[in-house]
Amino acid sequence: MIRWLYSLVMWLAQPLLRRKLLRRSVQEAGYGEHVEERFGHYHQTVPPHAGPTVWLHAVSLGETRAAAVLVEALRARLPQMRLLLTHGTATGRAEGVKLLLAGDLQAWQPWDTPAAVARFLAHFKPNLGILMETEVWPNLVAGCQRQGVPLTLVNARLSDKSLSQSQRLAWLARPAFAGLTGVWAQTQQDADRLQTLGAKVQGVMGNLKFDAIPNPAQVAQGKLWRAHTVKPVVMFASSREGEELALLKILKEFEALALDDKAVCAINSIVNQVQWLIVPRHPQRFAVVAELISANGFTVQRRSAWGADGPVQGTQAPTIWLGDSLGEMALYYGLADVALLGGSFEPLGGQNLIEAAACGCPVVMGPHTFNFSEAADQARVSGAAQRVGNLSQAVETAGVLAVDPQALMHASAAAHGFAQSRRGSVKGLADALVQGI
Repeated sequence: MIRWLYSLVMWLAQPLLRRKLLRRSVQEAGYGEHVEERFGHYHQTVPPHAGPTVWLHAVSLGETRAAAVLVEALRARLPQMRLLLTHGTATGRAEGVKLLLAGDLQAWQPWDTPAAVARFLAHFKPNLGILMETEVWPNLVAGCQRQGVPLTLVNARLSDKSLSQSQRLAWLARPAFAGLTGVWAQTQQDADRLQTLGAKVQGVMGNLKFDAIPNPAQVAQGKLWRAHTVKPVVMFASSREGEELALLKILKEFEALALDDKAVCAINSIVNQVQWLIVPRHPQRFAVVAELISANGFTVQRRSAWGADGPVQGTQAPTIWLGDSLGEMALYYGLADVALLGGSFEPLGGQNLIEAAACGCPVVMGPHTFNFSEAADQARVSGAAQRVGNLSQAVETAGVLAVDPQALMHASAAAHGFAQSRRGSVKGLADALVQGI
């Protein structure tokens, strides 16, 4: 009865979702494609298939990249498997195309109404459902229970903040988590929090993102461009709204500092010896960030305008590079000497630092990393990352590290070691999932 009230709210919200998708499609065309799939209406037919249909839901870009190693492991164990991929974001769906083989299927995640979920399950008839990380929806879980579809949550994480929010809605959250067939958590802390909500935690497997190998060609290209770059490169990786403007203001302050303070002059000199690269988290903000850079008195060089030789060198005006491309984070990490961790300087929980470490790029992070708390703490202890209190300190710390070859070499080696030492969780997870079919 209580879920009925939630279902009513979700049903009433459908026109709002359509308007939101229409607005998003102006900047990201993918949001305007196959819209009816979100409401459980499909034009694609699903031909008969001899093997099992494994449905994997990866909401966005990061989850889809992490899912790639799991998909590969599942295919090795289930050669006749047909993959059904669902997503919630345009970047996730675009990335997911790379994982598809002949006969595989792809669609949007159904909006969480009983009718849309029922149509989704009736149309695709999955034999196993796998949700990545945090994507637990009450009607989706209930629908799978009714249809007898085992639904699992893998690479699962749950922060203290998310636990508190779920406990305030325990009447809705607890049946949803308890209704999952099995849960495999990233860390013991995640497992404890998930069990508090009634989840059937089957094990702690670590983070699948450690098993994802960065694109070697991109890393090599980035390092080649770095070898021809005059200044060390500091990258603001996966920056979020408000963070880019804060960085630009800090850099302008360093430009204007008085020259009679020797300590300040030393920092100013270091900051101005660095080439800054900003890579926004969300592609719809590329143009906005470019305008911010120009409006604050800097020349902007966009990745989309670079030639085969990479960014233009030796410009006289203060220049900031803008990473305005999708699917090239490995290239940017290969180009950068140090990365500031986006989302960690505002209370947003931080972004994934594992790919940076795997590329040998040390990280400077702010105080807010609750979405990746254990990975962030382990990276700090291992020397792969440094934590600072605010963005100004991060600019100074990254600048000092970038111009110190010896310290940079040690930090890069620590980043590589941190990433490599934590690989290997995908094998046990794939073995456990196959037993559920």
